[in-house]
Amino acid sequence: LSLCFLIPGHGTKGVFELLSGWRRTRENLPFKDRVADAYSDVMVSYTMTSSLYFIAFGMGASPFTNIEAVKVFCQNMCVSILLNYFYIFSFFGSCLVFAGQLEQNRYHSIFCCKIPSAEYLERKPVWFQTMMNDGHQHTSHHETNPYQHHFIQHFFREHYNEWITNIYVKPFVVILYLIYASFSFMGCLQINDGANIINLLASESPSVSYALIQQKYFSNYSPVIGFYIYEPLEYWNGTVQEDLKTLSQGFNTVSWIEQYYQYLRVGNISATNKSDFISILQSSFLKKPEFQHFKNDIIFSKAGDENNIIASRLYLVARTSENTQREAIELLEKLRPLSLIQSIKFIVFNPTFVFMDHYGLSVTMPVLISGFGILLVLILTFFLVIHPLGNFWLILSVTSIELGVLGLMTLWNVDMDCISILCLIYTLNFAIDHCAPLLYTFVLATEHTRTQCIKNSLQEHGTAILQNVSSFLIGLVPLLFVPSNLTFTLFKCLLLAGSCTLLHCFVILPVFLTFFPPSKKHHKKKKRAKRKEREEIECIEIQENPDHVTAV
Repeated sequence: LSLCFLIPGHGTKGVFELLSGWRRTRENLPFKDRVADAYSDVMVSYTMTSSLYFIAFGMGASPFTNIEAVKVFCQNMCVSILLNYFYIFSFFGSCLVFAGQLEQNRYHSIFCCKIPSAEYLERKPVWFQTMMNDGHQHTSHHETNPYQHHFIQHFFREHYNEWITNIYVKPFVVILYLIYASFSFMGCLQINDGANIINLLASESPSVSYALIQQKYFSNYSPVIGFYIYEPLEYWNGTVQEDLKTLSQGFNTVSWIEQYYQYLRVGNISATNKSDFISILQSSFLKKPEFQHFKNDIIFSKAGDENNIIASRLYLVARTSENTQREAIELLEKLRPLSLIQSIKFIVFNPTFVFMDHYGLSVTMPVLISGFGILLVLILTFFLVIHPLGNFWLILSVTSIELGVLGLMTLWNVDMDCISILCLIYTLNFAIDHCAPLLYTFVLATEHTRTQCIKNSLQEHGTAILQNVSSFLIGLVPLLFVPSNLTFTLFKCLLLAGSCTLLHCFVILPVFLTFFPPSKKHHKKKKRAKRKEREEIECIEIQENPDHVTAV
């Protein structure tokens, strides 16, 4: 289910970036040149971010993952990323070529018919003018860059860029970030593991009511643990009896063995050898009405005239405090190693152990895999470095977003279960996908001031980022109507991922980049040197050949 919501976050980013690159091209160019410019402007960064996605989820699909569900999820994610990439690279590019041909020949982009002249449209109703207009004012149709009139682009250029870089706004942004960092840090200190079976159930399920009542009124005891002995034992032997008492020490037991020993003591019956022990057990003890329910706990086998006990079971219940789930996991971790050490071969089991194992593995393994994937990504970006400071800012931004999502989701009562871990891995890639173009455009800009550089970066990539994150967040709305705790966890994590990324791209980074490195002073010196050199060359040409003054 989560694939349907994770994949569009990356796929639509490529669509909006390529569409934005296409709109930035000049309309008076041939459509082949426009497509070439759009691809050269966008596809390099989109290829890099797609590679990061593929590396991160490729690690999860590798043999290192020992959870089949996570492995299958990551395999499907990798296939979806490849399909996304080739869709953008081939089909969507072909759509741009077709759109360029329509624009060049003044055909309507939806109805594919010739756009009527302005005189003809003026004689028609308003609805017809709206439907058949080409989207540009007639006076500005031949402008080289009509994308400047796009309403989001106009909003960023004329209003938002000036407001966010205002000197009076910056202190409030710094305070906002300090509040954000404080809540994130506070949440990171309160992280809970997801070993709660309620998270796996539908919201209105009767099992949820049972689990809540059990936790409220009967949480002083652990789940009933089945203690299964799967080899023949000399139960009549005093040493074996002591070993069984040692293993069950500290538990409340429901055991045929204890009841049988009690029965022998009360009746003053001696059963110190195999034949007497099994004979009395079958012919007397299990015939009593109050002990007949123990028949299902003992497995007999008959070899000739001799009976043997080949397996048996008893039940253990541990006394716990309020944190039942955590203590049950610790109990499980203590009992299992004993089954390998003791001379008695046994296994312990309870249906909830399946979910405890599942949560234990689904938290540790994805964290290890994602950590290794992040290390690999950092090594690759070191060799494919565009600018050292750009990489430094990208690492800081992604870390801030990741810790913010982790802390805020903890404050929002989201536990560290399999869904939240996968969403955190996805958040890493989602943050890189949106912050990287903005940061590298700023770092490589050659404007005189940092403020002008960040304005140009927002103007170039802000529209695509806003469109993509808004589409991503709107696409999460159906998750609110699914009556499932895991689905609601998915909604919370992805909502926080989109919101924190949006906050960093449009509020935090535009302010912090204006008073932190990299400096833009060296660009001023370079421009002055080039201007001086050009003036000197012009003067030499005029002096040597005064007839070419006009040409120069």
